Amino acid sequence: MSKEILLNAFEMTSAMHNSHGLWKHPENKRHKGYKDLDYWIDYAKLLEKGKFDAIFFADVLGVYDVYQKSKAPSIRDGLQVPLNDPALLISAMASVTENLSFAITVSTTYEQPFGNARRFSTLDHLTKGRIAWNVVTSYLPNAARNFGLEDMIKHDERYNIADEYLEVSYKLWENSWEDGAVVEDIGTDTLVDPEKVHEINHEGQYFKVEGPHLSEPSLQRTPVIYQAGTSERGRDFAAKHAECIFVGGPTAKRIRFYADDIRERAKKHGRNPEDIKIFSFLNVVVGETTEEAEQKFEEYSKVWSSDAAKAQYGASGYDIAEYEELDPGLPFEYTKSTEGGHYKAATLTKDAPKKLTVGEVLNRFESPDRGSYIVGSPEQVADGIQAQFEESGVDGFNLNHLVTPGDLEAFVEMVVPVLQERGLYKKEYSKGTLREKLFPHGESLLPSDHPAAKYRRVLAETNQ
Repeated sequence: MSKEILLNAFEMTSAMHNSHGLWKHPENKRHKGYKDLDYWIDYAKLLEKGKFDAIFFADVLGVYDVYQKSKAPSIRDGLQVPLNDPALLISAMASVTENLSFAITVSTTYEQPFGNARRFSTLDHLTKGRIAWNVVTSYLPNAARNFGLEDMIKHDERYNIADEYLEVSYKLWENSWEDGAVVEDIGTDTLVDPEKVHEINHEGQYFKVEGPHLSEPSLQRTPVIYQAGTSERGRDFAAKHAECIFVGGPTAKRIRFYADDIRERAKKHGRNPEDIKIFSFLNVVVGETTEEAEQKFEEYSKVWSSDAAKAQYGASGYDIAEYEELDPGLPFEYTKSTEGGHYKAATLTKDAPKKLTVGEVLNRFESPDRGSYIVGSPEQVADGIQAQFEESGVDGFNLNHLVTPGDLEAFVEMVVPVLQERGLYKKEYSKGTLREKLFPHGESLLPSDHPAAKYRRVLAETNQ
């Protein structure tokens, strides 16, 4: 098979990620290790051993407080809190790896583009071109209040801000410094040629930035752009800007629908859809035998926290507690719109394979959704991954894990060799930057049909 699976480990620098209540499992080390640099160094070495393409760090800027109109359920079960800054780990993890890449989530809603551009240029330098930016617009009401706002900015308005934020970023990365600006000319006492470093003088609706960019160009200039969004506005934003797009859905058919839609939208933006990689989520529990894997899953279910799962659903803007007193036989439906994450809300309505009742929805939070997990022996798990890969048409997966690092270690030791034997997964890394690894026929820089390319000074001078 010519097409190989791309694989990211889905992570947060927090006590818990999507493993609700699993801190109680005796083999889970993450709630103690997440604040220890050695933990993350060992983690990076494990992922490189397993030939993972990247570690993908999700991030939030507030506490989930929609469920029960309280922060307590989230805090009690460590739902993405306590949480550290993922960017500060990257240098250490990069220093013990050669090929593992790093995707970091940063919101365009609450941070200024000038400082963020320097952060990613620095990381791209230090990792030798192994950095990516997961662009998000933020969906937590508490995050808005943490940055001085009374209410969340409306959903589509957040994407308008993000559009201009990326425009500013592209100008800083692609336009501010010419190639060859660092001349190191002792004869003229010139380290950097001032004629080749330029202000960007951006004045827009949301941002005003003079420049120049403070960092010289890195290997990729612009980091690889990741994005996730299944709303109308989110899909169009992803199709315009993103190189790697995360698509969720309850079935392979629904995932393929979103993937095909995004690629068609990319064509309308003048982009080659082959320059987009589609990822979906992968949930795996593997054991030496089917029985061992099923026993693991049963053990995980016993310590699962339904309150934490319901609290995380609050990212949609809807409080599941409001449905807990209703007749369980009633159809589940929303009675209002919210400015929360549309993709999260859709999982129980338009993206569900059938119309759900209130009781069916509430039951989904009581334990890990068995239907969304591939549970079994190494061969059975590989069969499930292969089927999902081929039926959905995705390019790769974000791998979740309930017990860390045990589930990842089991995946690397047991599942990776089977996928490699089938020709579904690489046996060796390819050379180059992250962008070159993802798009072997390309180069370190963004392709010429990407919207960032129009800001490149060499192109601008050619068109004058």
